[in-house]
Parts: sequence; structure tokens; C-alpha cells
Amino acid sequence: MLGKSYDTQVCSIARSLELVGERWSLLIIRDALFARVTRFGDFQHNLGIATNVLTSRLDSFVTSGIMERAGSADYILTAKGRALAVALIALTEWGDTWASPIEPPILYRHATCGDGAVHAAATCEACGVVPAEEIDIRIGPGMPAEYPAGRRGGTRAS
Repeated sequence: MLGKSYDTQVCSIARSLELVGERWSLLIIRDALFARVTRFGDFQHNLGIATNVLTSRLDSFVTSGIMERAGSADYILTAKGRALAVALIALTEWGDTWASPIEPPILYRHATCGDGAVHAAATCEACGVVPAEEIDIRIGPGMPAEYPAGRRGGTRAS
């Protein structure tokens, strides 16, 4: 069973989960991003989340800089919070394909042009959209040398 932190992981996914990986977190952010919900009572009503859990999540978002307080009951996404939009769109598309028995309940559209479909996609700066099976990894400058040496599992040839 996972603990409450991922301190032993040298991974940006794990660091992200520290901030938004709790069960209600992405649903709160979804409502703030796409339904423009800002008020505590509206989050609670729409999600059916217990007030103590909602308080804890919103407080953690404020502490981590994902949201900021505005007045006594409003929570506004910061640039850091709004930057989660692409991740939420990617999760939506994955869920539409792999987890939903019905047609997509939500379609993302480009507000400026009014009709263009918005999708999340992995892109190569030289080639454009890249399928998942063509994505490789390389060790980045933030990886401690001893960390990969202690890992088990397969590797992908480049």
C-alpha cells in the first residue's frame, strides 16, 4: 500500500501526485478550470464532498500555490493550477476511450475560434504528434546517478 508521500521517488509524476494525486483533487481542479467554480459551497454541492475533506484539499492547493484565496469563500486557480488543463484533457480523452461505456460527455473546444476541437497530444518539436509507443526516455540533469542503478525492470532501446 502506498504511503502519504513519494519521498523515495525521483520522478516528476510522483511529485505531481504529492500535490494533486488525492482522490478529490483533480475533480476540484476540473470544476475550477472548466466550470469556473470558485466558491467553497459550490464545490461542496457539485461534488458531494465532505466539508472537512474539501477544506483540507483547498488549503493544500493554496499552500502549494495551485489556488489562492479571494475573499472569505472564493478559491481562484493560479497559473500553476491553470497549467493542469492539458493533463485533465489528457485524462478525459483516456477515460473516453478506455473507461467509459458511452459517448464522451464533455467536448473541449477552442474558445477563441469557437469550434476547433482541443486535444492533448504528445508532440515532437521536429515531427509533430507522436504515438505513445514511439516515446523514449533519457536520463535528465535532475536524476541522481545512484537512483537508476538501484531500479529493476526492462529498458527501452533508443
